[in-house]
Amino acid sequence: MDHPHGASPHQGEGTEQAGPVQASLAETATGPLHGLARQLASLLLWLLLALLLRWLVVEPRWIPSGSMLPTLQLQDRILVEKIRPRVGASIPPGTVVVFHAPTVLVEAGYDPAAALIKRVVAGPGDRVEVRGGQLLRNGEAVEPDWSGQSMDYHFGPVVVPPGHLLVLGDNRNASLDSHVWGPLPRREVIGTAIWRYWPLQRFGPIRFSPTMAAGEA
Repeated sequence: MDHPHGASPHQGEGTEQAGPVQASLAETATGPLHGLARQLASLLLWLLLALLLRWLVVEPRWIPSGSMLPTLQLQDRILVEKIRPRVGASIPPGTVVVFHAPTVLVEAGYDPAAALIKRVVAGPGDRVEVRGGQLLRNGEAVEPDWSGQSMDYHFGPVVVPPGHLLVLGDNRNASLDSHVWGPLPRREVIGTAIWRYWPLQRFGPIRFSPTMAAGEA
């Protein structure tokens, strides 16, 4: 049989076999690198998603002081949802909020990067007073009061101004709160505490409104 340009049968066969072998070697070389790149891209995507969720939706916090006893213990780990303050939704009395240190505390030397946690006891337009060891809102005793003790100070009466909340620690007699530095500007609220995830024996929702059972915290 004639072969053009003098090429032998063996040379032609060798040339035909070289293509698949080279392709296989190339795939072997690039396959692991391609897989690693995909894994890194997936990891980066999940990290970005986690950061976005933490910034916009929910973030973990821990309790550094005893100002919210008995509801929240020292070193409790909680989840704080951040949607309600961002969309301007109502924050009713009973809600536990995390917020930036108010200006008066920062001016007194408080760490401006610190976050505090207290319970909302009154909203705009409410008249608040502490008299005879009892918290009064609009002339009536606040029920439930969430505090396990009688209050040993007098406060008010004050009317909460528009755009503000009045916040107190559940551990009323050992809490640096609105009875010391005044109503909290709502714009300083970071989010609302909704769930305790550590320690496991206290795992569950944090009571945040008068309609919730007293045993849920």
